[in-house]
Amino acid sequence: MRITDVHTHGLHGYDTRTTDVEHLLKIAEIQGAQGVSAVVLTLYPGAIRVMRESMALVNRAMQKQEASGSQKPAEAAPESTTPARILGVHLEGPFLNPAKCGALNALTFINPSEGSLLQLLEGYEELVKIITVAPELEGAPKLIKSICGKGIIASMGHSEATYQEAEAGARAGARGITHLFNAMSGFHHREPGLAGFGLLDPDIYVEVIADPYHLHPATLEFIFKTKNPDRILLISDTVKESTPFTKGMGVADMHGRLLGGSMSIAESAQRMKELGFNPDAVNACITENPERYLRG
Repeated sequence: MRITDVHTHGLHGYDTRTTDVEHLLKIAEIQGAQGVSAVVLTLYPGAIRVMRESMALVNRAMQKQEASGSQKPAEAAPESTTPARILGVHLEGPFLNPAKCGALNALTFINPSEGSLLQLLEGYEELVKIITVAPELEGAPKLIKSICGKGIIASMGHSEATYQEAEAGARAGARGITHLFNAMSGFHHREPGLAGFGLLDPDIYVEVIADPYHLHPATLEFIFKTKNPDRILLISDTVKESTPFTKGMGVADMHGRLLGGSMSIAESAQRMKELGFNPDAVNACITENPERYLRG
């Protein structure tokens, strides 16, 4: 079973916010040891120069993997220690809403503009697989069109978007929603918001963090009973602070704010099965669904 995680920042002390290519390869190695076949390394928002330096490092890591042949086979056993294959990058920003920064640094967010996008992506158009954008920001729909025109997936997140603004983002070409319910406008009976749009639109993909801390089990049940099952993507959203010790306490700062996920998607999928979710549906959320999402 080929398992793909489209949103991971790192784990076990290693992080995509690094200047050492070996750290990225270590992330892939640890993910592989946990049963994950492929990852899209997720970069934090930052100055365009810094984000480009991070992309250059991911590109080097991918070249090293290719040269060494250390890529996890499609039918690798879960206990295989072959590193997960690095597929590219997910840029979580910088075109995000500071009001919904979550654990990200709002000072690094910038307003959507074609010039900034071109500066960010030049030379890395093939490397970038996903960009998260807040669709309510001025100029965001136009930016989303430009992102999609380059063959990159636009995902909506870190956002205060209304249902109508989320619809506009989807009409512009957005195909995903980043970690549903987290760091976004929630569902209200008079304003369904971005979360409501994600649940109800049959075509949009939604990322779901299924560790014990980000979403209540009843919320997970709500998602799986409401959402088109072909469009659910389990993600880890793990960060360098995510270790075997955090599974029982979550990954949070001193104020209790969640910093990232606490489980690999192989582990969170197993947790969902133990909670009684349909095993076939859960397996699709970590295998065929993310592969279809990335294929376009």
